[in-house]
Amino acid sequence: MLGHSSLHEIHLVHKRVPSKDHAPLLDREGNSARLQNGMGQEGTNPSWRLSLPHVCVATLTSFLFGYHMGVVNEPLESIAYDLGFAENTLAEGLVVSLCLGGAFIGCLVSGWIADGIGRRRAFQLSALPMIIGASMSATTKDLDGMLLGRFLVGTGMGLGPAIASLYVAEVSPSFVRGTYGSFVQIATCLGLIGALFIGIPSKEVLGWWRICFWVSAIPAALLALGMEFCAESPAWLYKKGQCGEAEAAFERLLGASHAKSAVAELSRSDKGDDIESLRFSDLLYGRHFRVVLTGSVLYAFQQLSGINAVFYFSTFVFKSAGLSADVGNTCVGFINLAESRSTLSRAIFSGSIIAMLLMDKLGRKVLLLGSFLGMAVAMGFQVMAASFNLPGSGTLYLSVGGILLFVLTFAMGAGPVPGLLLPEILPNRIRAKAMAICMSVHWVVNFFVGLLFLRLLEQLGPQLLYSIFGTFCLLAVIFVKRNVIETKGKSLQEIEIALLTSE
Repeated sequence: MLGHSSLHEIHLVHKRVPSKDHAPLLDREGNSARLQNGMGQEGTNPSWRLSLPHVCVATLTSFLFGYHMGVVNEPLESIAYDLGFAENTLAEGLVVSLCLGGAFIGCLVSGWIADGIGRRRAFQLSALPMIIGASMSATTKDLDGMLLGRFLVGTGMGLGPAIASLYVAEVSPSFVRGTYGSFVQIATCLGLIGALFIGIPSKEVLGWWRICFWVSAIPAALLALGMEFCAESPAWLYKKGQCGEAEAAFERLLGASHAKSAVAELSRSDKGDDIESLRFSDLLYGRHFRVVLTGSVLYAFQQLSGINAVFYFSTFVFKSAGLSADVGNTCVGFINLAESRSTLSRAIFSGSIIAMLLMDKLGRKVLLLGSFLGMAVAMGFQVMAASFNLPGSGTLYLSVGGILLFVLTFAMGAGPVPGLLLPEILPNRIRAKAMAICMSVHWVVNFFVGLLFLRLLEQLGPQLLYSIFGTFCLLAVIFVKRNVIETKGKSLQEIEIALLTSE
């Protein structure tokens, strides 16, 4: 086994030898690494079973994210009545959306926390405010306690998914990294649907909404406990100078026969940079600006497509199309988890599962292009439904079909891919902090889309507003085609070196 002193010597060689002098050595190391660990095209792949439990524990935070996004939808009327703010639409809006403010703060600091205390401890830290906040919401007697609880939950919601994207990318073997990355989206969908079903009795059972909040403390506690038994990110350990611990983590994740070569692969892209010396301004200009901008724009397009307007205001959208709200919401909840592949009698597959199956076959870029293009077509159906009075139920079918197609195609690419792609293309030195900046853009645009959707729908009309959403989807197709590289099957170090070479 390669000892700590030997790794330290490799690290010193990288720091003191100019890159042009040791490039051939790096090439030989890289070829050897790919032959041994299967991170490239040659050799034997490590077992995916070793890293799977660690990934599954990490995705509990995505389940919690989805659960808390939907937990107040069904019980909101009961909550308002019990806490004395019934018919106060401002208060109801704050209960729903205040967690977004907390999520923005949590997301903004997630990179600094992840780099400071490590990925595992960051997960546990994210679980803490979700447990405390859910408990406060479940026991509160007034609106103030509910709002404070929702804000605390939001900080954990913002912190957790950003860390999950980092962790999953850093602990997964390259040949299944796309598949594992899709687990984040699947877990979010399961959380949304779990909240929907658990909230159903709230209209019939007095005080049931308190149970809805208590239930969320269970997966949060499991996340905090489970992380005690999970491996730390080898990339973080290596950047902290804990080379022996990084190799031990690789042994747990990839197997003993692949650990040495995985550490050697890390050393190929390490330039001796200290992550503690990274300044916020380093992310906004200089050689890192382009990749941070790419990630930020991807998240902006994800939200400007109008996806969360559909989720937040699905009741209004379906009512305007002439469909029962209950039926409509059930369809939206399940189309993000289910799709009929050929006929209605055949097995139902989720859009997220399809993305999981295709991520490591077609690649990230193809799924992104197809997803945004499909969303543009779906918005075209919405514009047609709003513009033409079709005979019979034609307008209804076109409108509802367009919405379901929109959500389905989102779940197959634009939803899961950015959270996986960004940790892949961001260099190790800036990965956590840059991810925090990019995902903060997501929360800001998300907030304004939710805030302005109904007003814009009223002022502009559905034809123009849906046309704008469709146009953003088409612009996203152009952006992805020109600026996004394919990362399928490549190790994080190979991707980083390729990006540095292309600059």
